[in-house]
Amino acid sequence: MKLTVLGCLGAYPYNGEGTTGYLLQSGDFSVLLDCGSTTLVQLEKMFDPLKLDGVILSHYHHDHIADLGVLQYYWQLHPQRNPDKVLPIYGHTLDNEHFEELTLENVTKGIAYHETELLEFGPFSVTFMKTIHPVPCFALRFVEKTTGKVFVFTGDSGYLEGFNEFAKDCDLFLADTYLFRGNEHHKAHFTSLEAGTFAKNARAKRLVLTHLPQFGDLAQLQQEAQEAAETIPVELAAVGKVFEI
Repeated sequence: MKLTVLGCLGAYPYNGEGTTGYLLQSGDFSVLLDCGSTTLVQLEKMFDPLKLDGVILSHYHHDHIADLGVLQYYWQLHPQRNPDKVLPIYGHTLDNEHFEELTLENVTKGIAYHETELLEFGPFSVTFMKTIHPVPCFALRFVEKTTGKVFVFTGDSGYLEGFNEFAKDCDLFLADTYLFRGNEHHKAHFTSLEAGTFAKNARAKRLVLTHLPQFGDLAQLQQEAQEAAETIPVELAAVGKVFEI
């Protein structure tokens, strides 16, 4: 399993870097995890968007879906597109207006996932947990069926004790870390202290900080998370960075 960062800033692009988007691959199966601003531009540099097997979305805030519409146009209008292939886009149904927009006739199809149901998605088994956020948002736990490797993506979330169990023994914990230590129990995002503490409590093998702030010392953010995570390695997400899981 391999994760490539396409964008990792929170809220809005800055200094040429975009917001949340990742390419998750296992064997020949490739899925786009969220689709924030500049995601498509970055994806084109390393992978043919027409070869995607699916898209899965944590929630419908703009910094997580800004490039989704243009990806749909790409699939609709590209001259090399296979007209018989429809791109599945997985999302929740707690915002029906946005969910309906996932379907573009004969191009993309919106498919619902649910917190109470296991999703069998290509080489992955995926489970979900509703997070603390101003709009409905879900964390995702991917288990690679052939290896048993586990990748957990928090989506966006404020402090939620459920992550201690949801991320248990994961091989890679990709955590929303938009805030520095001292802002704990925020209504929408983790702090560095919380990200590191959840990683330690869950016995994650590796912590990657993402949904990063545009301002402030990211080395300090990483250090704060590392102090809380203790012996668990802590890294910063960065555009183009590849994590082997």
